[in-house]
Amino acid sequence: MTLWALLWITLSAAPPAAAEEQCLKQVFGRYCLGGDLERAVRGQPAPLGRQSNGDSLALVFADDADKLYLLAYKGQIYKVVRAYAISTQLRFDDIYNDLRHIYGEGEDDSRFPSYANAPAARLASIRRGEGRAVHRWKPSPEWHIELSWTRELGVSLAYIATALDAERTAQTEGGL
Repeated sequence: MTLWALLWITLSAAPPAAAEEQCLKQVFGRYCLGGDLERAVRGQPAPLGRQSNGDSLALVFADDADKLYLLAYKGQIYKVVRAYAISTQLRFDDIYNDLRHIYGEGEDDSRFPSYANAPAARLASIRRGEGRAVHRWKPSPEWHIELSWTRELGVSLAYIATALDAERTAQTEGGL
């Protein structure tokens, strides 16, 4: 038997869980985008919140004053979100500048009402839930980053597994 045949047999005999455990991006130093949710939360305190919808599951954990959201589809983490306890223009700008320095300009997908042309008016529209600041970076075809400021979460930073998110979106009518 050739070495290639032996290698192929060995790899194809690997258990499915080992094949599925992939890490597209290590997020916040401890979460594996695309990895197994159960493995990620093993040994952690109980989540503050839990919501499920079909094959989708969202867990909320405290991280000092901030909150971390782990979103999984079919047991794999497709999104990790840090919602910052302090949501200010300075916080948003600091994170934006750090990401721009690392990943480049990215793309602005913000939505504001027509009257919100000045920074103060944009901030007011976010607080009222009429506007949202969203900036995206796509450093890899496998994952992307989204910095947003919304009424619901405040300033938040999300790392998203592109294919898993698309699969979940296609299979799920509601959203987590």
